[in-house]
Amino acid sequence: MTGFTLHDLQCFDTVVSAGGFQAAAARLHRSHPAVFAAVAKLEQQLGLRLLDRSGYRVALTEAGRSFHRRAQTLLRELDGLRRHAAQLAMGEESELRVVVGDLCPLPATLGLLGRFFAQWPATRLHLHFEAVSGPRERLLDGEADVILHPVDKTDPRLEWVDLCKVPLVPVAAPGFLPVPNARALRPEQLREFTQCVLRDTARHSPPRDHFLIEGAPQCTVSDHAMKKEIVLQGLGWGHLPRFLVERELADGRLLCLSGQHFPGLVEDLVAARCSDRPHGPVATRLWQYLQEQAPQFRAATRKAPGARKRRGAPSR
Repeated sequence: MTGFTLHDLQCFDTVVSAGGFQAAAARLHRSHPAVFAAVAKLEQQLGLRLLDRSGYRVALTEAGRSFHRRAQTLLRELDGLRRHAAQLAMGEESELRVVVGDLCPLPATLGLLGRFFAQWPATRLHLHFEAVSGPRERLLDGEADVILHPVDKTDPRLEWVDLCKVPLVPVAAPGFLPVPNARALRPEQLREFTQCVLRDTARHSPPRDHFLIEGAPQCTVSDHAMKKEIVLQGLGWGHLPRFLVERELADGRLLCLSGQHFPGLVEDLVAARCSDRPHGPVATRLWQYLQEQAPQFRAATRKAPGARKRRGAPSR
C-alpha cells in the first residue's frame, strides 16, 4: 500500500456526506472527474473497495464504513490544527466584541468581564447590549466574539459554557388585575389588559412571539428595567427575570401570576461562541476564564427556586 493524501481523504469524506460524486464536486468546487479519480486512487492505494457504486446513490461498503469512521477523526484533527495555526498567526487581539443579553444579571456579569479585561489592558472591550434574538444574530453574523445569553444548545455551529439558570415569572402590580385569584388566570382573561414586552433587537431573524396574548394591547420597551418600572406603576403586566423582582415579590409590591396557564420558565444563561471560527489568544483566554469562573458566577447569582422549567421562551 502506497501513501494516500489528505486531498484523497477529503474527497472521500465529502462524497459520503454529500451522497454522491456530483454533489461532492460542487461542495468542494472541483470537477466531477477529479473527485471520482481521487476516490478511485484512494481505493487502489488501500487495496479496498470503499464505496458501492451499483445503486442510484453511492453507499459505503462494510470496509468503507469502518475506514470512514477513522478518517473522520483524522480530518477533525486537521481542522483543529488549522484553527490553532490561524489563532497563532492572529497574535494578541487589539479588541474583542462581547454582547450581553437581556437576561444577564448585570452587576455579576459586568464584574466578571471587568476583572478579566483589567488583566488585558491592551485589548479594548467593545461591549454591546442586545435583547431576545439579537445576541445570537450578532454572533452568527460575525459581529461578536462571545455572547452571554441563552442559545439553542442543539445548534452545531455553537459551543457554550453554562453560567446560571434564570427563572422568568409573569408579574403584575397589586390591583392591576381585578380578579380574586391571579394564579388561576387564563390567557383569554388577560386580553383586555396591556402586556409589556421586550423589543427584539435582531435585524433579520424571524421574530419570537412566545406567550404573547393575541389581541391584547401591548407596550414595547427596550430593556427589563423599563419593563419592571411600567409593571410596578400598574401600566401593564409581563414576564421578568426573578432576580430583578425578588425584593418586590417579597414585600408585596408585585404579585406573581405563575399558575397552571402561566407556569413561567427557566432559561439557561450561557457564554457562547462560534465553534467553526478561529479565536485569537485573548479570546481563547477569555473562554478559559469563563469556564473557570462559571461555578463562582453560578453561586453568586443563585436565587430562590423560580418557575418550573419548560421548553420555549416567553415574549420578554
